[in-house]
Amino acid sequence: MIPSPFAPLDFARGPAMKNRFMLAPMTNCQSHPDGRLSNEEFNWLVMRARGGFGLTMTCAAMVQPVGRGFPGQLGAFSDEHLDGLAKLANAIRTEGSRSSVQLHHAGSRADKTLVPDRVSASDDAEWGARGLTLGEVEQLRDDFIDAAVRVERAGFDGVELHGAHGYVLAQFLSPEMNRRDDRYGGSLENRARLIQEIIAGIRARCRPNFQLGLRLSPERFGMRMAEIIELSQDLFNADTLDYLDLSLWDAEKEPEEDAFKGKSLLACFAGLDRRNTRLGCAGKITTGAAVDRALAEGADFVLVGRAAILHHDFPKHVESDRGFSAQPLPVTPDYLHTEGVSPSFVDYMKTFKGFVEA
Repeated sequence: MIPSPFAPLDFARGPAMKNRFMLAPMTNCQSHPDGRLSNEEFNWLVMRARGGFGLTMTCAAMVQPVGRGFPGQLGAFSDEHLDGLAKLANAIRTEGSRSSVQLHHAGSRADKTLVPDRVSASDDAEWGARGLTLGEVEQLRDDFIDAAVRVERAGFDGVELHGAHGYVLAQFLSPEMNRRDDRYGGSLENRARLIQEIIAGIRARCRPNFQLGLRLSPERFGMRMAEIIELSQDLFNADTLDYLDLSLWDAEKEPEEDAFKGKSLLACFAGLDRRNTRLGCAGKITTGAAVDRALAEGADFVLVGRAAILHHDFPKHVESDRGFSAQPLPVTPDYLHTEGVSPSFVDYMKTFKGFVEA
């Protein structure tokens, strides 16, 4: 039976979502240079919580300054970030939404104007990054775990690990980008070790009902579909995650690899034995019909990105009109301002062709 987008969704750990809409973690360049939460980012997120999202997730929050991927990026690497995070967690809860912080390190994709010494799983001449030493990998692992503990102290319901889009955890997963010969390189088991150790550390140090998700993308940046499917099944079997978030760019597209064509990317994962782990997907979900199709394909929930920029209350629109479609692009800066998008966020969205009216 296909669930309603407005049916509650429970998890193995942590609170249930009141519906199947999760705010996707979106870069917005709105916070202070030191990673402290700004009023603009606070308002942007709380507006989405008020707009009906069952779980409101922050943008990617850096766990180390050297992992800064964007100007104005939120931080979770210092206790100086606690006050802002606590204020945000409380406000999201007051609006009736669940809360999560996405934990992130850009690795070789760090902003080179802000991070002169970029790092990766291995030396990467294309990106101008050096390979992390074994000690630095272990420190990176510990800093992800410490950030989760800090987020828990701030009052959030959980965290999501950003293992997608070619950032540092994906750089370790990629057989093209990871050429290490120690315990973090070589086999898939070794390349996934960093993620597995971070998950184990968060489970050991955070409360039993602290919610934990992982974002993966099965294509691009050297990802191999068979390996991401195998890793996903291993994670489902281990029962250490509460949800897997698939970032697909297009939730209805076929895989690029010939061996997996004939069904959607989402179906390749929805058919796995997920046991107690929930499955979400993101990628061009901008209409009520697209939400229904993703749930029909086997997703437990959807993550909404661009449609949530255009409509802070996208879930409410879909609830009142199942045929709802997001505002056509491009839109004016003034339109975006009415949706709680600050000037710096508007400037960032101008880098996406056709989003903001010239």
